Amino acid sequence: YYRKKTEAQGNIDVMNKMDEYYSEHPTAGVRTMRSMLLMQGIAVNEKRVRRLMRKMGIQAIYPQKKLTKQGQAKYVHPYLLKGKKIDSPDQVWSTDITYVPMRHGYMYLYAVIDVHSRYIVGWRFSNTLDKSNCIELMEECIAKHGTPEIVNTDQGSQYTSADWINTLEGKGISISMDGRGRCKDNIWIERFWRTIKQEYIYRYPTDVVSDLRAGIGRYMEFYNELRPHQSLGNATPPSKIYRIKDKAA
Repeated sequence: YYRKKTEAQGNIDVMNKMDEYYSEHPTAGVRTMRSMLLMQGIAVNEKRVRRLMRKMGIQAIYPQKKLTKQGQAKYVHPYLLKGKKIDSPDQVWSTDITYVPMRHGYMYLYAVIDVHSRYIVGWRFSNTLDKSNCIELMEECIAKHGTPEIVNTDQGSQYTSADWINTLEGKGISISMDGRGRCKDNIWIERFWRTIKQEYIYRYPTDVVSDLRAGIGRYMEFYNELRPHQSLGNATPPSKIYRIKDKAA
C-alpha cells in the first residue's frame, strides 16, 4: 500500500526556523524568509521556501491590491467586528490553525478563543489541515459551552468551504471573516499563538506527539485558570462562567 511521503528532516529544520521567525515578523514573505535563512547559512531557493510556507499554512501579512474582480472564494463573508462593542462571553468566538514544530516533525494546533474573556473554549491537535478538524472542534465547543453569536476566522480554505459555512449557518451563527491582508482583524487568536509558542512549545521541544499533546493540555489549563491577562486588568479569564454552564447542563 502507498504510504504518504513525509518531509525530509532538512526541510523540517527549515520549517521550524521559519515558524519562529514568522511568529515575530508575520509580514515576512518568501523573499524575506529566504534572506533570513541565507543569513543563517541555510541555502534555499524561493521555490522551496514558498512550498514550505504553504505546507505550514502561513503567508505574509501585507496590504493587497483591491481590483474590480477580487477572485474571492464563493463563501467569503464580510468582517462584522469593526467598531463592535464586545462585552459578554459567547458574543464572539475567534478560531484559527497554527503550525507546531517538533524536533523531527510537525503538527497543527486548532483553537477557539472567546474574545471577551480570552478563554480557550476548545482546541484540537492534528497532523493534517483538513477542514473536518475545524468543524468537529466547533461542534465540540458548542456542545460544551453553548452557541456564540458570531464566529470570526480568516479566509483560509477550511473556513471558506461549504461544509464550514453550512455548519455555522445551520446553528444560527453569524459568520465574520478577516479582510485580506488585515492581521489585526483576528488579533485575539494570533496573540494566543505567539504566547503559547514562546511560553511552552519552543521551550519544550519533543519528538513524542502524546507528550506534546499532554503538555499543551496543561498549558491550556494554566492559560485559562492561572495566567494573568493584561487585557483583563491582569485578571484570569472568567472561566467560572463556563463551569456554571456545565453544571446547569
